[in-house]
This record gives sequence, structure tokens and C-alpha cells, in this order.
Amino acid sequence: MANSSTPPALLPWQPTHPFWMIGSQEGAHGPGVRSSAQGGLKTDGQAPQRILVVDDDPAILNVWRRVLGQRSRPSSLDNLEKKLFGANPPASSPDVGFSIDTASQGMEGYQKVISALEEGRPYTFAIVDMRMPPGWDGLETIIHMLEKDPRLEVAICSAFSDITREEVAQRVGRADLQWLRKPFDLEVAREMARKLSDHGIQRRHSR
Repeated sequence: MANSSTPPALLPWQPTHPFWMIGSQEGAHGPGVRSSAQGGLKTDGQAPQRILVVDDDPAILNVWRRVLGQRSRPSSLDNLEKKLFGANPPASSPDVGFSIDTASQGMEGYQKVISALEEGRPYTFAIVDMRMPPGWDGLETIIHMLEKDPRLEVAICSAFSDITREEVAQRVGRADLQWLRKPFDLEVAREMARKLSDHGIQRRHSR
């Protein structure tokens, strides 16, 4: 497995408030989830990038979907525009984020990576929890994923630190994995996703 020549800088932990308490906020409708130049968003004629989140907590998966996923247009806005502009309101740009797949166990996530490759639509990056009993832990999951798809960008997201970054890099064979410790700030999560998106695109285009 090839090592990255220029590992990206690891993001700092900014524990402003717990990530899983953010669900009541605007989620994906915020800074960094609008412009394709900031990573992860589609432009005209392009499909949104596919990403995979592996976590055994359904609440965490739902928050990731809200923070980084595609956001549908509320019907209330459609009704308001019809009142203002009649039957043919002006077209508006959709607010679109990443196309997110989720898995609650490492083996399931591994199988989804294989399926994405077989479909010719590989994931740009994966966010993987470290502890996911009773099956594979995050490290074992990442090792298997990268064996199948070495170009996949990966972030480890966990509240625990049973293993050091150096040990993970040695076992995985790559020193460029992103790390995000729970709890963490919403904007830190979005910034990490932008970095993963940019690096993932570059990695797939450079080989």
C-alpha cells in the first residue's frame, strides 16, 4: 500500500459543544456546504460526491447526514414563491451536499466499499468510528477498506484513544489519516470533510 508523499495537516480538536447535540441546528444548510470549490458539492451537470460513514450509533449517523448530506427544498418555500411570483416562480439553485451512505458495523462498511468499486462509483472518503462492538473495530475496518480501495481517503472519528496515531499509521501503512475526536465542533467537522474531499479527488486523479 503506497504512502502519501505529503500528508495533510491533522485538524485540531475544538470541543466547543458535543457534535451529537448539533442536530437541532441548521446542519448542512450552513458555511462550507454550498460552494463546490470548498469540496463535496456538485456543480451543474455533476453528481455529488459519495461518502461513507461507519458508526454503530444511529444518532451519530443521522447527525452526519444532516451536517454533510443533501438537503431537500422545503415545500413551505415553494408555496411562498407561488404566492409571490405566481404559477411559475424563478428557478433556484438546490442546496446539495455529499451523497452519504452509512453502515453500523465495520464489515458492512467494507462490503459497501467493494460494491461502490464494482459499480464504478467509489467513495471519495470514509469516516469511521473506532469502537463498534461486537464486530471489527475501526482500525480493522480501515485496513480492510484500504486493501480493496487504496485511493480512499479516511478519517477516524472517536471519543477514545486506545491506540496512538503512530501505531495506526504503522498498521494501516498510511500516515495521512485525518482524526476527529468526539465531542467536536460542527465547523471542524465540515472543514475536515472539505479537506478529505479535496485530497480524495486529487488522489483518484493522480493515479
